[in-house]
Amino acid sequence: MKKKRDSSNRKTVRKPNSKKRRDPIDTRSTRPSVQDKTRESSSDTLKADEIPIRKGCVHHMSSQEGGLTLAAILKSRLGNASWSEVHKIIHSRRVMIHGNICTDVARRVKESEVVKILDLSAPKPPGVQDIQIMYLDEHVVVVDKPSGMTTTRHSEEKSWPMRRRQVQPTLDEMIPRSIEEFLKLHRTAPRGTVRRRVGPVRAVHRIDRETSGLVVFARTVPAERILAEQFRLHTTHRRYLAVVLGRVETGTIISNLVRDRGDGRRGSTDSHVGKRAVTHVRPVEHFLDEYTLVECRLETGRTHQIRIHLSESGHPVCGERVYWSTSPKHAKAVDHSRAARVALHAAELGFVHPHSGEAIHLTSPMPSDLMEVIVRLRRASSTSRVSTEKDPEQ
Repeated sequence: MKKKRDSSNRKTVRKPNSKKRRDPIDTRSTRPSVQDKTRESSSDTLKADEIPIRKGCVHHMSSQEGGLTLAAILKSRLGNASWSEVHKIIHSRRVMIHGNICTDVARRVKESEVVKILDLSAPKPPGVQDIQIMYLDEHVVVVDKPSGMTTTRHSEEKSWPMRRRQVQPTLDEMIPRSIEEFLKLHRTAPRGTVRRRVGPVRAVHRIDRETSGLVVFARTVPAERILAEQFRLHTTHRRYLAVVLGRVETGTIISNLVRDRGDGRRGSTDSHVGKRAVTHVRPVEHFLDEYTLVECRLETGRTHQIRIHLSESGHPVCGERVYWSTSPKHAKAVDHSRAARVALHAAELGFVHPHSGEAIHLTSPMPSDLMEVIVRLRRASSTSRVSTEKDPEQ
């Protein structure tokens, strides 16, 4: 027999009262929710690029500030900025130390270093995909370095933990992975062959962070020793292209370079102290008397040699920030080239192969960003010539 359900245990479901009258204005829709409050508070927070800072803010570190962290120095220098704002400025790639972007809030700043705060965030650094391998064998590798990448890590940074290094890896740290990607695309071994892990490369010379162009690395200890000896004896061939201010003629610049010429910057000295530096300069193309595309051949390879020599001769490289005021000859000069970085490119590299003895000579075309600068200068100079021909009295 079926048992009758107890009607007393039934749950009653109330039907919505269709006759119930709703208010013409729903107050719940106008009341801000938790999500809305979060959006409002985040919209009130300034972005890193919106934090008010005096344009072109440059700070020269004093002896009292030497050894302090970058965040502590900016907090002191900027005055009203909070710690969170200081961290945003640094993490958003708006701070440069001696021309290099620094995103490390705990970085210890040295006395006499120059800290510059940019108006806008600098573009993200290039990665493995931006490194082009120009020559590769078991002994050496030559790459075309993009601008914005440091060649090797400074000695004080080598003790950093791996997590801190990965924030901004250097060229030599990324080349092994670049070689692996290159070998995958140019597979020579049969499929299924287990490839050995690519080991670290060994630097034998370097170019500046903002400079683009050819760099050679050794892949073995013997190759490192032989190549380093070639660079030490200045038997390698290195040719650079640069866009500089003013009209430059053919000549050779010789001076002794010192690490600190008295104001915390590298430069030439009249004494016999320092290292001898020789740069051969030849004009490639003149843009009226305003700018010149020059070829620089290095007889020696000192740190920042080309930039210092050209600046001290009165023709600073376009986009230069560190060595702009090293000579009174161009104290009133203004760079209208709109170069976003130092307009310097390592166009040619030649050396003797450390194993085979073969003469290796490689070339690299001008990168697109510098070609845009050259094209603008060509157009400006041609327009100026046309206007002068139409009205020769001007």
